[in-house]
Amino acid sequence: MTNLPAAPREYDLEDRLLDYAARIVRLTSALPRSRAGNHVADQLLRSGTSPLSNHGEAQAAESPDDFIHKLSVALKELKESRRWLRLIVKAQLVKETSRIEPLLLETEELIRIFAASIRTSRERKGTK
Repeated sequence: MTNLPAAPREYDLEDRLLDYAARIVRLTSALPRSRAGNHVADQLLRSGTSPLSNHGEAQAAESPDDFIHKLSVALKELKESRRWLRLIVKAQLVKETSRIEPLLLETEELIRIFAASIRTSRERKGTK
């Protein structure tokens, strides 16, 4: 029996964004039913699920400018989500902050992916 290298894992940003949105949905459902909890849940639910749909819109972009714009909206929403996640930790809206840390890490990685995609798209287009 030979040791063959593992097949490279297929990278699918849509699936990753779908998983991210599902995690956001589960987290917002677990926030306390208080005035603050409801407000943060509503805001995070909007910003944290938006990158999935904006990525889909970018895939159907009508021009390079439209593509860059849709990616930029997704990036903005991810940055907003990062702020809401940090507030949840700071305000102690969940007892298990260990649940938030992996989500914050994924948010940071997605921010880097979208920022790099925007940068590459602008370079290919010839704008900065």
